[in-house]
Amino acid sequence: MKEGLTITPDRIEAALRGALPGLTAQLKMAPQPGSLARPTPDDEPRKSGVLLLLYPSAGTGELCLVLTRRTDTVADHKGQISLPGGAMDPADVSTADTALREACEEVGSCSDDLRILGGLSPLYVPPSNFCIHPHVAYIPYRPDFLPQPDEVAELLEVPLSHFLDERNIIVEEWVVRGESKQVPYFNVYGHKVWGATAIILAEFAAVLASIDPAG
Repeated sequence: MKEGLTITPDRIEAALRGALPGLTAQLKMAPQPGSLARPTPDDEPRKSGVLLLLYPSAGTGELCLVLTRRTDTVADHKGQISLPGGAMDPADVSTADTALREACEEVGSCSDDLRILGGLSPLYVPPSNFCIHPHVAYIPYRPDFLPQPDEVAELLEVPLSHFLDERNIIVEEWVVRGESKQVPYFNVYGHKVWGATAIILAEFAAVLASIDPAG
């Protein structure tokens, strides 16, 4: 697919300033049955920030993003594929600051050259009572990644076109928290990217699909 070669950071930034696809796009990768919940006034969810870090491939120039495979020793989501990010600290000014700080700590992307392009729709995760705020950033070269070994077992560098290719979406029947569900996931180099990460990526893919590559 050539879209990934012609969709530029400036076009992504412009698209993120407009109306976001939101729930319609998120539901595409949400396990079913069930719907994406919204927090009630009594929930008081904790905030977290995650980063979709974009950079050009050294070989083709196509925009890529980085995912992490969590180690088997972290407290939560052992071995799962995720975006760099984590809980908001009191010292963080915003969830964008959280996402940048966590990406620096987890994968070593600490450059001042990072530019926030915009944000995606928040995603509430009832089991953990977290509201995840995704942020999209761009750096004009591949970062010198330095994964935090206690948290990150592997980095996956994925072209954006991978998430626009419907052939990479698979649906399986799983038992999730004791309930049988149809679970969609992105097949990324043999890894199953599902849950909150897949839901966030689904909305971002919808943003990318809305951009006219001819400009």
